[in-house]
Amino acid sequence: MAAPVEFPDGVEIVRRYLRAALVERGVDVPVVTRVPPSRPPRFVRIERVGGGRLDRVTDRPRLDFECWGPDEGAVADLVKVARALVFAIPGWRGVVAYDVIDVGGPNTSPDSVSGQERSSFAVEVSLRGARLAP
Repeated sequence: MAAPVEFPDGVEIVRRYLRAALVERGVDVPVVTRVPPSRPPRFVRIERVGGGRLDRVTDRPRLDFECWGPDEGAVADLVKVARALVFAIPGWRGVVAYDVIDVGGPNTSPDSVSGQERSSFAVEVSLRGARLAP
């Protein structure tokens, strides 16, 4: 019987990476998994919306990113840098991600409730699993 393989939390890995990479470039915005009750002027939200196990040791979650901002220009700037950084995750020290596939976007989609400007994009990230600890 083959050893069981567990996969890392793709959202958490990409969230931590993106937050650090944005701050490193002087873009100090929250990177969250839920819309905060008190919305900051700019933030990025990440959600796993599917994807699946590619092979015995590879998970490929589909991640949706929503970039929020006070106006179209701020959102466009945030999407541009966030998207570029997400595609740079393979090889990032300590990360098990080794491939990123573009699956959609960026698309403008202002929030219908608040009217706040928002744009989204989606990727699939290949993540290496590890043997399940006994």
